[in-house]
Amino acid sequence: MENRNKDLGRRATEATVKFVAVLSVMIFVAAGSLSYWQGWLFLLNFCGWIIATTAYFLRYDRALLEQRLHVGPGAERQPAQKRIQLFNGVVLIALFIGSALDHRFGWSTVPVPMVIFGNVLVAAGFYGCFLVLRQNSFASATVEIRSDQRVISSGLYSVVRHPMYAAALVLFSGMPLSLGSYWGLLAIPPAFAGLAARLLDEEKHLTRDLPGYAEYRRKVRYRLLSGLW
Repeated sequence: MENRNKDLGRRATEATVKFVAVLSVMIFVAAGSLSYWQGWLFLLNFCGWIIATTAYFLRYDRALLEQRLHVGPGAERQPAQKRIQLFNGVVLIALFIGSALDHRFGWSTVPVPMVIFGNVLVAAGFYGCFLVLRQNSFASATVEIRSDQRVISSGLYSVVRHPMYAAALVLFSGMPLSLGSYWGLLAIPPAFAGLAARLLDEEKHLTRDLPGYAEYRRKVRYRLLSGLW
């Protein structure tokens, strides 16, 4: 057991370090300069949340962390989800690179208060995701149903059916602004579309294979935004 715990900690640390490194290179190469204070502030905020969340679940919910290490199109079992996640990955890369290129070529000028506001949205989105993960240990990074899985209908799940995706919308909305880019906002509509496609396909599987989910859908009407959709 001790070896398994150490192995999970090592794999989680390696995955986090690799992600932070790739994201940092992507942003600053596209920006063409290390003198990009918006990029540094964003990385401190964005990656700080990832590191803190990983450390928390490494201590308090190792099973959830184990599940969430398997992420991306290759980890999905459903062909539709593979395509959706590939699309979502491309959109996010475009968002990061496009926002950094905006800084490099001066396509738009975002005032400091708006950059700060963008970082607040990023933090709020991450905090929302953290609350969902703390409440729902079945929140895998892939669309799958475990043998012991049950419907979570309390807390945030009593408001909307997909609070994790709702928090992700807030997170995505803040990223271009926090990177000092208005042009990066062009990636937000396709990001929303990809997220909507993912949750609609996920609901098909949950309704079909998870006992009680159809009843839960009738009880909680809205998917993402209470009163709207």
